[in-house]
Amino acid sequence: MTDCAIRVEGLSKEYVLDAREKGYRTFREAVLDSVAASIRRLRAFGHEPPADQPFWALKDINFEVKPGEIVGIIGRNGAGKSTLLKILSRITAPTEGRVEIRGRVASLLEVGTGFHPELTGRENIYLNGAILGMSRTEIAEKFDEIVDFAEVEKFLDTPIKRYSSGMYARLAFAVAAHLEPDILIIDEVLAVGDAQFQKKCLNQMSAFTRSGRTVLFVSHNIGAIKQICGSCLYLKEGVVRMFGATGDVALQYSSERAQQSQLNSAYKLGADLELVNLHIATGNIESANSASFEIVLRALEETELFDLTVLIEGPAGERVAIIDCRTPSYPHPLDAGSCFVFRGNVETLPLVEGQYSLGLFYRARHSSAYVQGLADLMVSETPRTTRPLCYAAEHRGFIALQCSIEPVKKFAPFTYDKICSLPRTGLEI
Repeated sequence: MTDCAIRVEGLSKEYVLDAREKGYRTFREAVLDSVAASIRRLRAFGHEPPADQPFWALKDINFEVKPGEIVGIIGRNGAGKSTLLKILSRITAPTEGRVEIRGRVASLLEVGTGFHPELTGRENIYLNGAILGMSRTEIAEKFDEIVDFAEVEKFLDTPIKRYSSGMYARLAFAVAAHLEPDILIIDEVLAVGDAQFQKKCLNQMSAFTRSGRTVLFVSHNIGAIKQICGSCLYLKEGVVRMFGATGDVALQYSSERAQQSQLNSAYKLGADLELVNLHIATGNIESANSASFEIVLRALEETELFDLTVLIEGPAGERVAIIDCRTPSYPHPLDAGSCFVFRGNVETLPLVEGQYSLGLFYRARHSSAYVQGLADLMVSETPRTTRPLCYAAEHRGFIALQCSIEPVKKFAPFTYDKICSLPRTGLEI
């Protein structure tokens, strides 16, 4: 065990759907459960009672994490990520298998975990430190660093029930990172912070591991995972789909998510329109390559379509680009029950690799709206054989601009006056 910070062997977790907790209950809960059970028996009279349904949130999970590693954990909602972290944090017990953890663990599983809402920020710093096993002297030595990192000095003696979610997150991360646990477990809690705070946290985690400590980092932000994580665990439907180098795992995840970049079911937009399908491309979508798309609308009543635009948004909901679907033939009259199908092609999709979401803006005769988060859009990296000088995604923003550069390899020495007299050149965008 000396060469591993975390070792997981044959780990499985089973839940029973529709089952009642058989542990401690209050008198009120016992009375309500008794009444509810009587009602269920009356309704089920003459029918076979439904059996409890077992559900395996995790099944046969195996992996090892060495000291000083930052391991990313990715997967869709419901894949078992949070369940795994709760087991590693000793919040819940596994059904099968074993977990070996070496060292003190600090967990940030949701905003405000381990905080008491009635206590002030100052008091919660000491409370969290005590939970982590720190002495009062050790906490006092780190106190100023924690407050400075969290940027809550003005509100330090305010009860944290009055803090915003961002202030909660800043203080919680600052306490967990600066009180020096051996293993730091983070579950998407950084998503509530602003961009500057997230960057500070990522830098802090990198510094954290340089001192030999270990980080498990769950996030839907693939860019952040690729930026700081050397290896990555991909969970799918409760099993390990892939575990290895972050670049390889992220590519596999993006490729599989690209197959799902479409609306799963009809979505009612307003009184007069329903979105039947919103679909971009098929297969793997690569940065800077072409992508086809299709939109299918159904008229719920007689109407007229004036505007239609596909919205492409980043992981924090920021608008990255739009696809304007208006044509010279607008507006389009639609009879009740009829469908409008729009197909098009983006010749060059200049988005860098990462996860995006698709939304829609429309304006019709009786309704109009911006609708976000209708489908996923996963963009993977173009093979480096075609882009040998490509920078990493975290250095490039969202858009990969295409341009031609002619380098000046050798020139004669000249004075400052001659430089000023040279014709101005530049990149036209």
